Amino acid sequence: MTMILSDDRSQQIINWLRNDLGLDISQFEPASSDASFRRYFRISHNNRYFIVMDAPPEKEDTQPFINVAELFRLAEANVPDIIAKDIQRGFLLLEDFGPVNLLDRLNESSVDVLYRSALKALVNLQKNISPKDCFLPHYSPELLKTELALFSDWFLQQQCQIQLTSKQLKLLNKAEQFLIDSASQQKQVCVHRDYHSRNLMHISDRNLGIIDFQDAVIGPITYDAVSLLRDCYIAWPEVKIDQLLNEYFLQLQAVNLIQCSYADFKRDFDLMGIQRHLKAIGIFSRLNIRDGKNAYLADIPRTLNYVINVSKNYPELAEFHDFLTKTALPASQSHL
Repeated sequence: MTMILSDDRSQQIINWLRNDLGLDISQFEPASSDASFRRYFRISHNNRYFIVMDAPPEKEDTQPFINVAELFRLAEANVPDIIAKDIQRGFLLLEDFGPVNLLDRLNESSVDVLYRSALKALVNLQKNISPKDCFLPHYSPELLKTELALFSDWFLQQQCQIQLTSKQLKLLNKAEQFLIDSASQQKQVCVHRDYHSRNLMHISDRNLGIIDFQDAVIGPITYDAVSLLRDCYIAWPEVKIDQLLNEYFLQLQAVNLIQCSYADFKRDFDLMGIQRHLKAIGIFSRLNIRDGKNAYLADIPRTLNYVINVSKNYPELAEFHDFLTKTALPASQSHL
C-alpha cells in the first residue's frame, strides 16, 4: 500500500473517498501539480486508477473545470470523465489518463505523428464549439493587456530588477498595443488557453487526453497552435514548425474556419506567440517570486528566445526587439 499524506487536506480527501464514496483506497500519491494552487493525486481502488483534483475553495473554483469539461465532451474532445465531486470542499474524482504526457514521448522520430494528433484534436474542438452559442468568456483586449503586463511587472522589474525609464515604458506599451490589435482582429474560436505538451496526456500516438482546460475562452484562432508548436517546454527547428503549421492551416481551410492566406495566418501565429510567451515569462517569474516555485525559471531562456527570434522579423517591433536584446536578455542572464 502506498499512502503519501502530506497535510490535512490529503487526509480530508482520503476520508471523502472512503467515507462518502465508499472506495477501498490502496494507493494515494501525488500525480502532478500545476502553476495554480490545484494539486492532483493518483489513487487506486479495486486495481483501477483514478485522479483526485484538490482545489482549495478559497483559492480555486472547481465549477469552471466542470462546466468546460461538459462543453468539451459535447464537442467530442477527449477529456476526463468526472466521476464524483464535492464542490464545497474542492474535490473532484476524475478518470485517469495515465502518467505519460506528450512531452514524455516527443522526440525527432515521434514529433510528426504526435503533433498531427494534437492538431487534429484542436481543429475538432474549434469546429465543434460555436463562439456565439457557448458560455465561454471572450479573450478581451483588457485581458490581453493584463496578461502582457506580467512581463514588465514580474519579469523585467522584479525578477531582473530593471528600473524602467519612461522611454522604455512607452516602447513597451507601443509593442503591447500592436500585439493586442493583432490578436483582436483574428478569427475568434474556442481557445483551450494552455494547449501544450504537458497538458496533453499520451494514451496512444493517435489518442491524446486533454487536461487543464478550465480557463478556456473565445479568442484568437492561432493561440492554441502557437502554445503547442512553440512550446515553452520543448523547442523544434523553424522548418518543422512551419511544416506542421501549414498542415494545420490546410485543415482549418477544409472546415471553413479561415479564409486568409497562409502568409497572413503565419503572421498572426507569430505575433500571437509573442503575446503568449511574454505572458508565460511573467508567470514563470511570478511563480518563483510569489509562490516559491523556482523550477519554471529554467524555461524562461527558451521562451525569451522565441520572442527575440520572432520579433526581429517584424519592423513594427524593431524598438522592442532592440530593448530585448540590449537590456532584457543581459539582465535575465544575470538574474536567472
